[in-house]
Amino acid sequence: MALDAFLSSLQLADSFFPSGLYTLSHGLEAFVQAGFLKPDDLEGLLIDYLRHGVGPADGAALACAHRSAQTGELELAAAADLRLAAVKLPREARTNSQRIGRQLLKTAGEVFGGELLFAYAQRVRQGTAPGNHAVALGLVMALQGIGREQALAGELYAFSAGAIGAAVRLAVIDHRFAQQVLHALKPVIAATARRHCDSTVQDIASCTPLIDIMAMRHERAGLRLFVS
Repeated sequence: MALDAFLSSLQLADSFFPSGLYTLSHGLEAFVQAGFLKPDDLEGLLIDYLRHGVGPADGAALACAHRSAQTGELELAAAADLRLAAVKLPREARTNSQRIGRQLLKTAGEVFGGELLFAYAQRVRQGTAPGNHAVALGLVMALQGIGREQALAGELYAFSAGAIGAAVRLAVIDHRFAQQVLHALKPVIAATARRHCDSTVQDIASCTPLIDIMAMRHERAGLRLFVS
């Protein structure tokens, strides 16, 4: 990967990028409120997220969108977008993915530009594509010359860092323990990225029943620090 592309991947994965990812706990807040999340549980829970939820759903959709940008066939990205919206069962997960994806399309269009990106943003505005974050990110990363496997790894790393950061803000762990968990997840992130690098639209799926239930409980919580 060229150095410019590498720097773009860092920019897009950084919490400083104004997409709104920092507002998400990905359901962890509900686990904490229910007393289900202790420090020693976090790594295992996030492995389940990566292997059975984020990887085969968001990761696979990102791979399709990345391929779509390379070929210029936006129908593939739109099909992946619709499928991803269908497999995101909790309302918060679905609506926030689309909210953040649309923000990413808007900001990336202003920062990076590109006719293909503007064309897909137009589809989202017209309502023919949901605009999920993973799909938008796949398009942007491909247009920035970031390889598909690296793009998937970047998305999965950003998810993991965001979820671990949420655990810190929820006072489950401290910053040092957070770095230990993030380091331990690297092999899982790499393996998951490789596994879903060549996924098709039909491969987009998710099987995380407990995580989905907790996300749905979060929607009805009286007090919330995060939007998901």
